[in-house]
Amino acid sequence: MKGGHMASKGQITGMRGVYLVAAELVRRNFIVSPTSRSAMGADLLITDQKCKKAFSIQVKTNASTFSFWLLDKKAKKIKSDSHIYAFVNLKEKETEYFIIPSKIVAKEMRVDRSKRGTSTWYSIYYEKALPYKNKWSLLGKP
Repeated sequence: MKGGHMASKGQITGMRGVYLVAAELVRRNFIVSPTSRSAMGADLLITDQKCKKAFSIQVKTNASTFSFWLLDKKAKKIKSDSHIYAFVNLKEKETEYFIIPSKIVAKEMRVDRSKRGTSTWYSIYYEKALPYKNKWSLLGKP
């Protein structure tokens, strides 16, 4: 790490989620490449074995709170057939995966403001993600 700084717990959780999703996709015969950290909104780029279809995947990971995932404000605007979210819950007994198209995320995103209006949170709730649990099929055949 640069300057001797340790990775934060949040960064470790995020990296773990990215690599778990990558491993699941490789297991399903996709060609998977992590992006450079500078790629806004895409953690993984994947394609099928014939390089006919490609997707960018943004991974959001929870290690303690499992009822929602925090999103970036830009999630409202990033709507593309080839951009997918993978929401991950790192539970003790099992890891939960939710594979959701960016158009659905943009539609279901909630905006909550603090009582004083000084903070704004963008999120998607577990019950909105539930129909997409293990929906790897949205990525087509590898």
